[in-house]
Amino acid sequence: MTPTPSPHRRTTRLRRTCAALVLGALATVPVEAAAATDAETGRAPQGKPTVVLVHSSSWTGVVRRLQTDGYDVIAPANPLRSLASDSTYLTDLLDTIDGPVVLVGHSYGAAVISNAAAHDADVKALVYINGSVPAEGEAVGPLAGPDSALSVPDPTTIFDFVPGSLPPTPDSDVYLKKSTFLDSFATGLAPKVATTLWATQKSITLGALNEPATAAAWRTHPSWYLVGTKDLVIPPSAQHQLARKAGSTVAHFNAGHLGLITKPTPVVRIIERADHATR
Repeated sequence: MTPTPSPHRRTTRLRRTCAALVLGALATVPVEAAAATDAETGRAPQGKPTVVLVHSSSWTGVVRRLQTDGYDVIAPANPLRSLASDSTYLTDLLDTIDGPVVLVGHSYGAAVISNAAAHDADVKALVYINGSVPAEGEAVGPLAGPDSALSVPDPTTIFDFVPGSLPPTPDSDVYLKKSTFLDSFATGLAPKVATTLWATQKSITLGALNEPATAAAWRTHPSWYLVGTKDLVIPPSAQHQLARKAGSTVAHFNAGHLGLITKPTPVVRIIERADHATR
């Protein structure tokens, strides 16, 4: 395992890069990503790790509950350009955080945290929420399995590509069509909320979904997996296979792919369970 950067090195990096770190929108809407800190020291409450939440439509409900429970929380922007560059960005961000971290990944974000944290000793636990969890050499796209609502013969029926010229290239931006977003991705949400999320979604490159992972942090870190039993994007059968491969401790919640919005309490519960089990 690669040695953890010294406190002096972390402090230096923090001073050098904090002005450039942007906490903002993830997959579909802006994220409220504030941290609960001690008023005098500005540090996370003693004994609790920093919780880092990666890739989602909105972590707001989860962030607020974790902050209420005394956790420092960061929900950074995920560039969504390539698995390698997204992972490097996350690795650089983790280097600015002092102390232990519980790293949480939703959907494609699960692949990013697995690719980024394999050699980070400060990451004490991985938590996957409806996550795509590749091994080395595996790509995110195929892991959803044949029963996924996104597994179709003609991707132009469910995705919009930018630029619109076909066939798309690895650099093409991918957006979910409105019908796909409402019928498969945002199930369980009120129609007005789902429509707003669709309108503000952030694109991902086609290449990022098909790029092989180069590391698997679950081989060196304990992991937990929350299976959404109504997920149409990564069906429960595929999620169970991924959790078994990673050796994750499994829990379930009666939710779709955006269950972290519709039912944030079970998400918070498994994050805190991972924290308590690894102290």
